[in-house]
Amino acid sequence: MKTSQHTAEQIIKILEQGERGDQTIGAVCREHGITESTFYRWRKAYGGMSVNEAQRLKELEKENARLKRLLAERLLEVDALKELIAKKV
Repeated sequence: MKTSQHTAEQIIKILEQGERGDQTIGAVCREHGITESTFYRWRKAYGGMSVNEAQRLKELEKENARLKRLLAERLLEVDALKELIAKKV
């Protein structure tokens, strides 16, 4: 998955700029070099968040991904051990 060029703080400022209504969403997107679909995807993910909340969300997502990897590794180990036991019996 491609990583974002924008930080959570930048994303939130872009969303706030789009929601202020000074410019159209299309104009805000062109100014920052993003597509409108990206803007709406960000709004769905970060809408109404503060910068601290967005940073915490990123930390939690990173930790969740790490825990999922650990669980997958353990499940593979358990499966391998079950196969080994089945062969011995």
